[in-house]
Amino acid sequence: MRATRTLMAATALGGLLLATACGSSDSGAKSGDQGFTPPKMSAPTSLGKTEGTVNLIAWAGYAEDGSNDPKVDWVTPFEKRTGCQVSTKVAGTSDEMVNLMKTGQYDAVSASGDASLRLIASGDAAPVNTSLVPNYRDIFTGLKMQPWNSVGKVAYGIPHGRGANLLMYRTDKVSPAPDSWKAVFDDASRYKGHVTAYDSPIYIADAALYLMKTQPGLGIKDPYALDQKQFDAAVGLLKKQNADIGEYWSDYLKEISAFKSGDSVVGTSWQVIVNTAQGEKAPVKAVLPKEGATGWSDTWMVSAKAKHPDCAYKWLDWIVSPKVNAQVAEYFGEAPANAKACEETADKNHCATFHADDAAYWKQVHFWTTPIPQCLDGRTDVTCVPYAKWVQAWTEIKG
Repeated sequence: MRATRTLMAATALGGLLLATACGSSDSGAKSGDQGFTPPKMSAPTSLGKTEGTVNLIAWAGYAEDGSNDPKVDWVTPFEKRTGCQVSTKVAGTSDEMVNLMKTGQYDAVSASGDASLRLIASGDAAPVNTSLVPNYRDIFTGLKMQPWNSVGKVAYGIPHGRGANLLMYRTDKVSPAPDSWKAVFDDASRYKGHVTAYDSPIYIADAALYLMKTQPGLGIKDPYALDQKQFDAAVGLLKKQNADIGEYWSDYLKEISAFKSGDSVVGTSWQVIVNTAQGEKAPVKAVLPKEGATGWSDTWMVSAKAKHPDCAYKWLDWIVSPKVNAQVAEYFGEAPANAKACEETADKNHCATFHADDAAYWKQVHFWTTPIPQCLDGRTDVTCVPYAKWVQAWTEIKG
């Protein structure tokens, strides 16, 4: 399972900062017009003979070969079936993934939405011909051609899985049971020193989402598209929250430990953390707050400099095949991308627990998307604050 998705360092946005022409996008959009034009390149029209090897960048738990747990291995069967030997570089952050992709030494990456647009705009990720990935047809419709995995109606990857950032709380310490992010923002002082928050610049979007619902006068329409006034309001809310924070977390094991000990009693979490903490007898519950939530959707993307593109395509099809996608989803703790994977899970309640096919649930989730100067909400009369500024602000917020 992943230990972190933290974004620790500023990364140049390259083409994003130079992009022109503003389009529109939101969490439920079907078009991928983000308001910038990626470098011109074409997806392959056919596959040839596999090259015998493939080099991947992945989150921990996405490319298991039995070395961590002999019972958890979907890499070895892939190698036997395709002849493509897998070499995996496990990355701990989205920024690390972006920087590794720039080296040209890797063929594919399991990018989250806070990295994917950077890879597309910089020309490090290539368009993907989904017709060469047969299992793509069974991917949930709500994951296809989204703002974080497509641009200009061109697909740049194959959806892998998704999850929401939930509000978790200790049932013996937090009463009444919260149903709003107010518990960690306006009411945070009630739990001073025991509030926890995700350690990442993208967490600014969580504050923006709360303000979008509670302060409509700010005019926030998309938590990833913030003009300077909106951004300053979100940063101000987080600086106020900082006085009540016990710790910022990025390692899921540390968050579980903190909730078990009572060092943390309320804060942002993932479903897999909730399940694990409950399994270890911690008195916790979690809720998708009434304001909705941010979340993540991972996409397998092919490098524009891939030396083994045919093996990379074989991997993309394999990792989202029903049985394998089910294995990854259960091991990692997420909703699978392939609808047929739900029939293959060992735990027949897995897809229900992770809301895999609950369209109404996902409509409340605003998936991580890279903030860029061209406002993703369609505004053309203002400039939005780009990701590099989010990173700078996060350092100031934490003090």
